[in-house]
Amino acid sequence: MRSMVDAILHPAAVLRPCGDSVEFIATNCRFDQFLLDRNAEPSPGDEAQRAGWIPRIHAVAMGQEDALQFDLDYGSALGPRTYSASVARIVLPGGSGPLALFTAIDRSDASRIEKVLRRELLTDMLTALPNRAGFLEEVETRDARPQVGHAIITVDLVRFSRINESLGSIAGDEIIITVARRIKSILRAGDVLGRVGGNEFAIHSTDVSGMDDVLQIANRVRAALATPIRISSYLINVEAAVGCALANGDEDDAEELFRRAQAAVKRSKQSGAFEVYRPSTLIEAQERFNLESRLRDALAQDALHLDFQPFVSLATGEVVGFEALARWNDAELGFVSPVKFIPVAEESGLILPLGRWALRKAAEHLAHWDRQFGGRVPLTLNVNVSPVQIARDDVADAVREALLASGVDGARVTVEVTESALVTDIDKTRRLLNALKAMDLTIAMDDFGTGFSNLANLQMLPIDVLKIDRSFVNGMVDDGDKVAIVRAILSLAGALGMRTVAEGIETAEVGQALADLGCDRGQGYHYARPMSADDAFAFWRDRYKPAT
Repeated sequence: MRSMVDAILHPAAVLRPCGDSVEFIATNCRFDQFLLDRNAEPSPGDEAQRAGWIPRIHAVAMGQEDALQFDLDYGSALGPRTYSASVARIVLPGGSGPLALFTAIDRSDASRIEKVLRRELLTDMLTALPNRAGFLEEVETRDARPQVGHAIITVDLVRFSRINESLGSIAGDEIIITVARRIKSILRAGDVLGRVGGNEFAIHSTDVSGMDDVLQIANRVRAALATPIRISSYLINVEAAVGCALANGDEDDAEELFRRAQAAVKRSKQSGAFEVYRPSTLIEAQERFNLESRLRDALAQDALHLDFQPFVSLATGEVVGFEALARWNDAELGFVSPVKFIPVAEESGLILPLGRWALRKAAEHLAHWDRQFGGRVPLTLNVNVSPVQIARDDVADAVREALLASGVDGARVTVEVTESALVTDIDKTRRLLNALKAMDLTIAMDDFGTGFSNLANLQMLPIDVLKIDRSFVNGMVDDGDKVAIVRAILSLAGALGMRTVAEGIETAEVGQALADLGCDRGQGYHYARPMSADDAFAFWRDRYKPAT
């Protein structure tokens, strides 16, 4: 029997059931060394007794159960060791009674590699914090322990992509590392911080008794990020949205709690305030997700269309141009307002294909009007460009493609940008506007007066038209302050050599007042609501008076 186990290349022993224990009746030298390596650790027989394996070993030896497999972990003089052990029945000639063969395969190296790989799989390499999978696993583990209450607080760095685009990914990595260090420094003992996305962190806080505790954590996070971060010669202000989800009880698993916290932080990005998850928050997030999914399909199927709202010369009443406006009628959702789907498009990145589609379609419609008219229609067409498009897309290339495909001259197209585009990245915006001017496009600043434009920047940029926001126009006849603001904008535009357009004109009285103040063009329901391409052409044609 000894010769049989000696032939086995791993530690091996023949076991025989003996009362409430087992007897080792033959071992090989590797098994003997295996016992020596274990130092003062319990013997396999002791461990088997303690683990309740003895009845099963008896059953295996008597053929009542299949082979038994288990792991053995212990410390040795060489460090932690892991063995994969098995017990199988053996039958020897001569009727020697029920026997079993114990073998142990050293898996220590493989186990160490598995642990290293698992640690890497669950760890963010940049910050050495748990990644999303590691964070959720940690929450699951900690959630199993008794505690007063717990919560997940998510922190999202707002407009972080601007930093990568402007300063490069290395600068972005430095900011992520600094943010991680600052947040970690303000956490309580026992709190866990993870980096759960490119620019998103999450905190799992235990022993949370209520809203006051999480509010304190949120305030400490914001205070930690209030000081600008120095990157080379730049001081970067980091703005963070903070959202929280409090556990309701044992029914909340880690994934669900984390999902609720993410819904709260998305709401925080919109509101600018600390947000706590409410059932309606998740419903809104689900609605936005559904809206994004259907918008993606609509773009793929070319299911959106453009409507057109006219611009009218306030001096002559002549229709001089149209603004192209994206519209969406969904088979399931019905009419979806741009106020709803444009923010979703910007957040999801769908604004890039949507913006290119709008430029292309607008140019195609203008070319189609030329063919209907039998010549070049004396109209300009305005197309809106989102700040997100300017930040993430090559807008000049998109315009160039649209003009080439339609054969439309750039001088007939006006691109509208908002003040927020200037605030985001003035240098990139200047380069874009200069590229557009090189194609003879007209540049209009939309919603002027509602943002934070620096007048020096306004003077440096090649802007041709200021559009006065409807908030100053609506009801201005009865509001002296609004009249003063409009007069100031018109005076500024005149000094800078810019033309002006007033939005939101709803009465003839307001239109006349703007004309008296010297505003060039007007737009609003008083003249016409947005209409289809065919209706817009007919609207213009009915009012067109060719020069004699």
